[in-house]
Amino acid sequence: MSLTADIATAEATEGLVSIRIGGQAFGVPVLQVQDVIAQTAINRVPLGPPEVAGSLNLRGRIVTAIDMRRRLGMEPRGAGEGFMSVIVERNGELYALLVDDVGDVLWLPASSHEPPPVTLSGDWRGVCSGLYRLEGELLLVLKVEEVLTLGRPLGAAGAGSAAAAAVAREPEGEPAEAAA
Repeated sequence: MSLTADIATAEATEGLVSIRIGGQAFGVPVLQVQDVIAQTAINRVPLGPPEVAGSLNLRGRIVTAIDMRRRLGMEPRGAGEGFMSVIVERNGELYALLVDDVGDVLWLPASSHEPPPVTLSGDWRGVCSGLYRLEGELLLVLKVEEVLTLGRPLGAAGAGSAAAAAVAREPEGEPAEAAA
């Protein structure tokens, strides 16, 4: 394969770190992820926005921790449930996106990227650039910049977001390839 073909192939794929939040699969663009760390101590920040869980220390740097369940209007994490942190950067500041689980890095064909469905809640549409159809579910691609814009609430409680999460699953019995 020539260098030109290698570049074309690289441009034709999108790298995403797969994460899970409240049972829903999301993808964070791999080039925006600085690090992934296991559960760590979070120090509460008084008078911070509700989605700010606090701050954590990452190798001597103070990192703002964002509770993604709260940010997306989902039910809160149970007391005994663990979490992981996906570290991203915005304007020179580090943020930890607190998620339920981190999966693999997926390299998906850019041609399979679809816009957010009209049935997805408007709140979630604002933080998702689109989706990929995976086997048995949809992977929503997060717009990190929008997720970190904390002044804009995404909606009220988890009822609407639970419906939005239900929309982001493949219908049973319909293979992902045929659903397009």
